[in-house]
Amino acid sequence: MPTLERHDDVFVLDLGGGENRLHPDWLTEVGAALDTVEKAEGPRALVTTATGKIYSNGLDLDWLFAHPEQHPDYVARVQDLLARMLSLPVFTVAAVQGHAFAAGAMLSLAHDVRVMRADRGFWCLPEADINIPFTPGMSALIQARLTPQTAHVAMTTARRYGGHDALAAGIVDLAVPEGEVRPTAVELAGAQAAKAAHPTLGTIKTRLYGPVLDSLREHDGRIG
Repeated sequence: MPTLERHDDVFVLDLGGGENRLHPDWLTEVGAALDTVEKAEGPRALVTTATGKIYSNGLDLDWLFAHPEQHPDYVARVQDLLARMLSLPVFTVAAVQGHAFAAGAMLSLAHDVRVMRADRGFWCLPEADINIPFTPGMSALIQARLTPQTAHVAMTTARRYGGHDALAAGIVDLAVPEGEVRPTAVELAGAQAAKAAHPTLGTIKTRLYGPVLDSLREHDGRIG
């Protein structure tokens, strides 16, 4: 399960050591961690990362298909997390140390900055291959955070981007060696921590991504 630590002005949220799929219990733990970050006072920033080969493999499809009656509520919770991360009133950095797939890749896009391991691991939106259409809110998020051409290729071909390819496509901001992913993310976050001492950053994000946030929060339950 996720764990939260604080290093000076930077909170580091480790998403876990497995596939880090967005199971309901996982969503609850991440939500509680974000509550802690938001309620803290003074300068602060957030880095999310994980332990092992995977940053996040996205939706917990096994749980989802075992609980079909809960599809709309589950999708709503996932989209609420994406909206919350996108508008979080602190500077956020995704330290993508391993694979980021589907909703896990979308979660990385909801951060202000992404740092990815250069030599191994893929960033991928596989929905076209697994026959699960993007919800309107997810589509809006991807299109808001990527260039039109990159969004089109990533969404329609399920291309797998390694670190260098992801950097060239503008999906991530930095591609660095494995041992530098987390330290680089913490350094970047720390440099912007003072902005969270005032409410302005949150207001800017909310207005910058207003239509995306509205779409993510509509909760029409459409998936598949």
